[in-house]
Amino acid sequence: MTTHDAAARSHPTVRLTPPARKPPGRASRLVPPAGPPRVLALAQLTASVGDGAYYVTSALYFTHVVGLSPARVGLGLTIAWAVGSLVGVPLGRLADRRGPRGAAVLLALATGLAVASFLFVRGFVPFLLAACAYAAAQSGLAAARQALLAGLVPAGERTGLLAHLQSTLNAGLAVGAGLGGLALHAGTRTAYLAVFALDAVSFLLCAVVLLRLPPVAVEASARGRGGAGPEHRLSVLRDRPYALVALLNTVLLLRMPLLSLGIPLWITERTDAPAWVVSALFVLNTGAVMAFQVRAARGVTDRTTATRAIRRSGFLMLASCAVFALSAGTSPAVAAGVLVLGAVLQVAAEMGQSAGSWHLAFDLAPADRMGEYQGFFGTGVTVARTLGPLLLTALLVDWGTPGWLLLGAVTLAASYAMGPAVAWAEKGRGGS
Repeated sequence: MTTHDAAARSHPTVRLTPPARKPPGRASRLVPPAGPPRVLALAQLTASVGDGAYYVTSALYFTHVVGLSPARVGLGLTIAWAVGSLVGVPLGRLADRRGPRGAAVLLALATGLAVASFLFVRGFVPFLLAACAYAAAQSGLAAARQALLAGLVPAGERTGLLAHLQSTLNAGLAVGAGLGGLALHAGTRTAYLAVFALDAVSFLLCAVVLLRLPPVAVEASARGRGGAGPEHRLSVLRDRPYALVALLNTVLLLRMPLLSLGIPLWITERTDAPAWVVSALFVLNTGAVMAFQVRAARGVTDRTTATRAIRRSGFLMLASCAVFALSAGTSPAVAAGVLVLGAVLQVAAEMGQSAGSWHLAFDLAPADRMGEYQGFFGTGVTVARTLGPLLLTALLVDWGTPGWLLLGAVTLAASYAMGPAVAWAEKGRGGS
């Protein structure tokens, strides 16, 4: 047990009184327990439905309706997510100082307003400003929700709840993607605008749902940093072991654009597999996460099992990359089968890495700076979104098989380095 765990126990936050234990049924594996966990899942669901519709239509909206070139859209989103990665820590610190529930509600409202502003974009500069506002609000909202979860849910139950939330996220994205598909089929300006309006409303509903949660008390030490000097502004960066763990996690997250960019480009440029395999692999991934993420996280209960899950995911990712590489130069049917096998290994690696990193992100963070630390850890997602497309395009499309093997080797090395990094963090905190 760490000193931070002890601090969390003494922290005057809202406590959950667990109900009498019942044998876990099928419903309990898919739906989190009643109370704050279920409310958090509902908030996740409302936001993700809108995001799912946004993700499948935004690129065509900005290029076909607004009239921006693909290069300008890509540049604008790269700048926006870079801004989002920079503001995650200060917005997380705001959640620590002012309370995570209020910060999460305000940032959900800000995200909805940012999405609504896309409705009025007619040129590159307004698009860039709206995209920066959207990315900043999304990054801050993610940090505030993590801090809120840490204040409402006991430490031993957080990883399991995060698995539920990930399953909920995928379910919402799938529903939203279906709604976005209807807009794509219609192909009209009105249909696209309806999708953006839906996404904006979904975040307003998310804010309303978050208001149903009890407030989390803020420690006096966190409030006292409101006027702190520069030495406190980068306090998470001075925690070098935690910074190293976050850096290694960022390397592991470079696989995030695989499903949306890397694999589709590989299939179309390097294999003879039919184009519909791209959609099939997406459905396979989201369905597997919905069905098995909770089960995959069940064995992650402490730092040892977390690092073990990450190390195992490194081996699975290396195997997945090797299998994907084998799909080149084969018949369409063989290529499709090999790609499906690679996707199965990839999603298994993804679920293990996610469960392990969730546990470490919370367990190694001080209880009174949870929002700040989660904001910093969450920059790995924005960095992966920013750099991942460039790296994966160069590795997979340009290099081919050697690129796949290098990606797998780097992932395995980062997963193995996580163990020593966590041991270093434990040493600085007086052990586990």
